[in-house]
Amino acid sequence: MNTQKIPATVITGFLGAGKTTLIRNILATANGKRIALIINEFGDLGVDGEVLKGCGDEICTEGDIVELTNGCICCTVADDFVPTMEKLLERENRPDHIVIETSGLALPQPLVNAFNWPNIREKVTVDGVVTVVDSRAVADGRFADDVEKVNAQRAEDEALDHESPLEELFEDQLRCADMIVFNKADLVDENVLGDVQREVGEKISRSVKLLKSSHGSLPASVLLGLESASETDIENRKSHHEMEHDAFHDEHGEDAEHEHDHDEFESFVVERGSVADPKAFAASLQSLIQSHDILRLKGFVDVEGKPMRLVVQAVGNRIDHYYDREWTDGESRSTRLVVIGLEGLDQMAIGDEIRAIEA
Repeated sequence: MNTQKIPATVITGFLGAGKTTLIRNILATANGKRIALIINEFGDLGVDGEVLKGCGDEICTEGDIVELTNGCICCTVADDFVPTMEKLLERENRPDHIVIETSGLALPQPLVNAFNWPNIREKVTVDGVVTVVDSRAVADGRFADDVEKVNAQRAEDEALDHESPLEELFEDQLRCADMIVFNKADLVDENVLGDVQREVGEKISRSVKLLKSSHGSLPASVLLGLESASETDIENRKSHHEMEHDAFHDEHGEDAEHEHDHDEFESFVVERGSVADPKAFAASLQSLIQSHDILRLKGFVDVEGKPMRLVVQAVGNRIDHYYDREWTDGESRSTRLVVIGLEGLDQMAIGDEIRAIEA
């Protein structure tokens, strides 16, 4: 690897797998290494960016954090990512390492390939692609390829009550990885975790490092410094889309045109007043998430009588909430939540229900 290049680590993974928590642990254990963050937040409220800014460490000052909020980074490489990288590289105090958190909906392949752009490849290399896996979700069969298994899950899980290539997205994130972190390992027993690791391993054709963690508790010394130069190996990391494209043109010729089915996602922000009982509020949100088939919900809550801000993070039927920092002077105390799901969410009904929660 060209040691003059700045190493960049891509952190990818499905919704709610624990990417932001993993990055906070990187910052906490960086040992003085200057790290720049590029965060591809999906939605209008920069929840992940705010959580990271709240770490209170000199190594993650606001000047070192860039948020891309115009949609999934894989679709806005030319418009957003490349110009952001160019500005970052023009800075006088260039970072020692760049960490990029993709949206949970993003394909990592186009992003990694962007490091081959002329203005970037001479200055930056992909140190590694780290894919974070929600061990509990995989154990529950959320990403199973077995059609019968999916149909069985649909009878119990409203989140599977639609035709969707989300399983393909999950596999694409695995195929691009140099390291796979099985997060939330504490939520499954060792035998189940072994089954999850074997299931994931069957989807990968390359040699990939496998690690397990709870609460993203892995240090920077483990996650950074892989020296993979992933951008030079993009041919071995093809997505489903690329493989289908190649197969189609092998059969029909290079000039033939074909269409692909894609899930369309949407997000919106709901604001409401303060809450008195965070546990009751979280329980009501959990019920709402299930009834509306919401993929992800996250944001900040103003709790009556509390000087600290409550963070809410929900995926599937699991919801976490914790206080991250005090509200600052001049900061508007408010409850703002980002709701993410497949296109067609009843935004008005969801917003009304969240505002109507008595807690």
